[in-house]
Amino acid sequence: MDSSKTMSFDAPAGDVRVVPEGGGTAYWQPKPANGYAEVILASNRIESVQKFSMGRQLVPPGCRVRLHAHDRAEEVFYVLSGSGVAEIDGQPHRLAPGTSLYFGHNRQHTIINDGTEDLQWLWFFMPGRLEDFFAAIGRERKPGEAAPAPFERPADVREIEKRTVFA
Repeated sequence: MDSSKTMSFDAPAGDVRVVPEGGGTAYWQPKPANGYAEVILASNRIESVQKFSMGRQLVPPGCRVRLHAHDRAEEVFYVLSGSGVAEIDGQPHRLAPGTSLYFGHNRQHTIINDGTEDLQWLWFFMPGRLEDFFAAIGRERKPGEAAPAPFERPADVREIEKRTVFA
């Protein structure tokens, strides 16, 4: 290809977002996960061909993401730090920095921090709306803020799931 020529497309160009460290919207998470989830790219705030959301989650030692499955969504995790176990359809998989996971729809999974330090990962959720779930069940987190005392999930969490991640 001749580098002096530029490519041209008939369709308009896609969206661009540059989000600096800590530039997402974060939410403290209720028991049993505790910790927090930071939404970095939200499906309702970007124009993309394939809808998705992207963020980071932190679960402290001894805590876990409860067992669940998404009937119409797919999820990708990339472990940044810490250690733990992902149980997928009852099968345990060790987690360490650099581990990647893919959960297709209707795959039951839980994430357990059985280590001694925070377990942290990036998540990609297709077709998005995980950000709506985190906002509905959590409490907004300000940068540098101390973690709140553990708190319960909303009583209507099943309805929240239906309006967000199972919509």
